[in-house]
Amino acid sequence: MGTYNPVMQKATLAAVESDAHGLISKRTAELDGVSVTEVTFAVGARWSSDLKDHAGTELCELPHVAYVGAGTLGVRMADGATEEFSAGDVMLLPPGHDAWAVGEQDCRFLEFSRGNDYYSA
Repeated sequence: MGTYNPVMQKATLAAVESDAHGLISKRTAELDGVSVTEVTFAVGARWSSDLKDHAGTELCELPHVAYVGAGTLGVRMADGATEEFSAGDVMLLPPGHDAWAVGEQDCRFLEFSRGNDYYSA
């Protein structure tokens, strides 16, 4: 693990080039020890349609710790459990899920890299 650097840091997500796969796009700002990613699921986006082939797995196997800033994200776990996360919600998703934009508004959330710490082996 890196050495803690007690210096203020700043990144601007709008200045980061977007990486898109189908109707899902993301921008990641890197700070010392943490990444912050803005993820947008456009209307009609679904992980299993837009990212499954790129990921090479049946379900998303990445953990997510995020704050939903706009819209609603539907999530179904491998065991069939479902939940919706809407603007103002904080979510922690374990690996093994599908996700999609609910309704007629894009879903945008800010994800923090510490989710990988929570689910590390």
